[in-house]
Amino acid sequence: MKKIHNCVIIGSGPAGYSAAIYAARAGLNPVLFTGMQPGGQLTTTTIIDNYLGFPKGIDGNDFMDNCKKQAERFNTKIIEKSVTKVSFSTERNGIHYIFLNNTEKFKSIGVIIATGSIPKFLEIDKEKKFMGLGISFCATCDGFFHKNKDVAVIGGGDSALEEANYLANICRKVYLLVRKNYLRASKILQNRILNKKNVYILYNSNVIEIIGNDFLKGIKILDNKNNTENIIFISGLFIAIGHIPNTKIFGNELRLDKNGYILTEKGNTMTNKPGVFAAGDVQDPIYRQAITSAGSGCMAALDLEKYIFI
Repeated sequence: MKKIHNCVIIGSGPAGYSAAIYAARAGLNPVLFTGMQPGGQLTTTTIIDNYLGFPKGIDGNDFMDNCKKQAERFNTKIIEKSVTKVSFSTERNGIHYIFLNNTEKFKSIGVIIATGSIPKFLEIDKEKKFMGLGISFCATCDGFFHKNKDVAVIGGGDSALEEANYLANICRKVYLLVRKNYLRASKILQNRILNKKNVYILYNSNVIEIIGNDFLKGIKILDNKNNTENIIFISGLFIAIGHIPNTKIFGNELRLDKNGYILTEKGNTMTNKPGVFAAGDVQDPIYRQAITSAGSGCMAALDLEKYIFI
């Protein structure tokens, strides 16, 4: 008879490994599936400079390797495979099925989903090559490296304006590149940006080329209205055109919001299926920080412990 687990964790970013450590210490004997990108988005970050406890910063890959080793120290079973399908019970203490392929499946009373999200790309040459080498998707993570320098932010929504507002406080110039001829962000954010003297809004603008050999040096911009091209030299390019939560396999099983993020109960990490919890960026469209993901992973493990033992 196939073993029924207490805790299966799907995802291996800060949320997944944090959940694994707390679940293991609670005696839940967690099994963790790493997915296609072990370590998550942080493995594409050169230096993490804002995580508590690392005064000199730490390389993203080294950080995630440390997380993995810590989870293994508490005997988390880590399986480097991807979950392809799930079938969640609607009954309390029911059995959830996690499929790796057509023949291999796991049974568990508890499941923690920590599959994260992926940023939307521009899909132009050198974009992925320069991630961590001048291109970033997080101003609060990487803005410090461009202090007193010129940077650009792409996007016209709330996220883009929040990024631009943050960068305006530490950078010399911030170019805000907006594809349309208006901003989509909330009025309060628009007013805040319009009052920043070092933010330059370029409407009707698309980035058509990334300039640099080993790292970002500048970008070529197409003015859609006048059909003219212009080059600006910058040290950092922050892309803020949205994120896509990794929830494709959960769409028919869990309640999602209009953007595909998993909805959890107010005050805890439980989804609409008993025994199924969500942590990290997969349920957080707002903060998207390593430290908040790790915190929610801890919460999910504690919520699962309470679900099983109380």
